[in-house]
Amino acid sequence: MIEAEKLTKDYGGGRGVFDLSFAVEKGEVMGFLGPNGAGKTTTIRQMMGFIRPDQGSVRIGGRDCFAHAAQIQRELGYLPGEPAFMEDMTGEAFLHFLAKMKGISDFGRARELMERFELDGSARIKRMSKGTKQKVAIVAAFMGGPELLILDEPTSGLDPLMQNRFIDLVLGEKQRGATILMSSHIFEEVERTCDRTVIIREGRIAAVERLEKLKKTKRKLFSVQFERPQDAAAFAASWQKGARQQGDTVQAAVTGSPDAFLKAVSAYSVRDIDLHRETLEELFLHFYGGEANDQ
Repeated sequence: MIEAEKLTKDYGGGRGVFDLSFAVEKGEVMGFLGPNGAGKTTTIRQMMGFIRPDQGSVRIGGRDCFAHAAQIQRELGYLPGEPAFMEDMTGEAFLHFLAKMKGISDFGRARELMERFELDGSARIKRMSKGTKQKVAIVAAFMGGPELLILDEPTSGLDPLMQNRFIDLVLGEKQRGATILMSSHIFEEVERTCDRTVIIREGRIAAVERLEKLKKTKRKLFSVQFERPQDAAAFAASWQKGARQQGDTVQAAVTGSPDAFLKAVSAYSVRDIDLHRETLEELFLHFYGGEANDQ
């Protein structure tokens, strides 16, 4: 459904995206992950035909995204990272306006989505909070039942309840057979919805992975408080697998079964033990490196 081949947009000074090649299959939900400034929005803007690549190409349904931008934009659902609105319109009037532009004659789906996200469409957009404006943008993207959705940070500004409702919405669209590319910093929604991920760092692809593989490589992060600092030091020295001691506490990361780790700990007197499951964000930083940059 989406094909990027050696896609490049160079803004100079190492900013932009370089030589990106990946594909999103029909009916697939693809996560698009990376630190802030990694090039996710630049890539999406090229998919939408807003900017022309310096080199390479990106196609949707076999059509060049820049040459056929108007037709592609009418057919897909798009949620930008920073939505622009006609601020003096009410939310519902704005959605009616967009529906007319896209040739959507049945407003029933929009009303259903407004109810799902508890959106009061009678208020003027300029008086809405960031979260309420995001709900308007979500309804606008999904109301036409498009076969392809491109979503850039779709739950920005939403509270946890609405984030969960959004995840349910994506899962429903996935079951319907829609194709979705989703840029996100909320890794729970990526874990729960996506089939594969494109991981981008400093404008270049670091990896394209299936979610099952990423989940299998996730580590269990243990924090163990021993009765005595000497015991903590002895355990950290004997374990020797990235264990870090601080006073009477040892922190260690375990991949796979924790059985051997727990058996080793059981040889000592322990006050407390805490387990934290690694998030995809922590996994990304561990395996692919890099801090957020300012590109």
